[in-house]
Amino acid sequence: MTVFRAFSNQEVLDYLAAQVTDGRVLTDETTLNKYSFSPRLTDDDSGLALAYIEAQSAKDIQGTLKTARKYHLAVIPQDQTTSTVIGADGLKDSLILSTAKMNHILEISKADSVAVVEPGVINGDLDQAARKQGMFYAPDPGSKPISGIGGNVATNAGGMSTVKYGATKDNVLGVKVILADGREVKLGGRTLKQAFGYDLTQLMVGSEGTLGIITEVTVKLLPIPLGTPVMGVAFFDNMTALAKAVTAIRISGVYPTMLEALDGNTVAALDRYEKTHYAKDSAAMLIFKLDNGGQASMAVVEKLLTEQRASNVTITTKPEEQAELEQLRRDMLPAVFAGQNHIMEDMAVPLSQLAPLMDYIQDLSQRLDVEIYTAGHAGDGNVHPTLVWPTTETKVPEKVVIALQEMFKKTLALGGTISGEHAVGMLKNQWNNAELGEDVDMLQHQIKALFDPMNILNPKRKIN
Repeated sequence: MTVFRAFSNQEVLDYLAAQVTDGRVLTDETTLNKYSFSPRLTDDDSGLALAYIEAQSAKDIQGTLKTARKYHLAVIPQDQTTSTVIGADGLKDSLILSTAKMNHILEISKADSVAVVEPGVINGDLDQAARKQGMFYAPDPGSKPISGIGGNVATNAGGMSTVKYGATKDNVLGVKVILADGREVKLGGRTLKQAFGYDLTQLMVGSEGTLGIITEVTVKLLPIPLGTPVMGVAFFDNMTALAKAVTAIRISGVYPTMLEALDGNTVAALDRYEKTHYAKDSAAMLIFKLDNGGQASMAVVEKLLTEQRASNVTITTKPEEQAELEQLRRDMLPAVFAGQNHIMEDMAVPLSQLAPLMDYIQDLSQRLDVEIYTAGHAGDGNVHPTLVWPTTETKVPEKVVIALQEMFKKTLALGGTISGEHAVGMLKNQWNNAELGEDVDMLQHQIKALFDPMNILNPKRKIN
């Protein structure tokens, strides 16, 4: 059936250009290809966006939304484009709205222990700026050097320090957001306690750009801990034994900053990537860190590791050696992804169920003959199994799809969630009813309809 449009693309672009006065509207094919396409998109969703908007101000965002409302176009918010769940890929004839150039640190207040930043500020840059004043920004996604605060907030990013300092939501005090109708609202503030009104700040955290566009974020800062940070590695016969050791450490009264797990496959991939030799020691590696607590806390950790049959425990206080260990963990993904098709998952379970989940993943890998690399933030029960297959296979093998489905079902049966920190996007939104239940699923849609009645903000993402 032929569809007759009421307007031309040029009409839309002319109107958009008149609304975006501080930033830029880009329509060249190179830019649109770069930010529109994903090899994971379905045929129905593939195609070039109509324009890419480099917003420099709230006014640019409001102008983009005004255009979208007038012409009934989808707006796809983007920050630093590090999403792993098709949470920010462009859709056909959509307007991609980037806040990456809104990247100013507006304030760092040591007295109030807060920072106020624009969404495009890089996580690691904020942390470094805070450290110059004796403070630090705690959330540490594995993408800390490249991910933006706006994207961290939109996805409620977790990461390597969540075990002690919580996820992004635990460190956000307030946001400014432009709603679909163009209003800019201020939610929350800079006080460490807030009990007035409904908590709309936390509603925006993790909303994946479906309820509004974040223009400013107020986050908590913490003083740099006293003492010398201690970091180390320990090896285990398998991931189940490692998980049991993690549980013992977590309930011991020691408060580690990092408890990162890597299975034997992942360690072997890192050896190939880094030219190291860790895989010869054992089948699972634990990277741990304490940023304070001193020798007394480390003695407890060493004792527990020994009791849990850890081997080759190595501890260091040298900053350069600690940096190497942290980089080893950050290089996990490129090491595993190298030369292979892949899907990385993001389940989280109650801490008591971490070992059973590890057991199940290992058994599933053998039973379905699927190559799985399992790593993750073991200290908070967040596991990242990566399923890989040869690049010669152009479609996802059926056994990989079955393995994903089985892992999701098992995670839910264990009382967990199938998205611990990477968000929902398009890859998982069909699981909303299974995880949330019908009543809560309906509430989600009602909230979306209230904030975005025209469904222009990141449609087909978060909720289906």
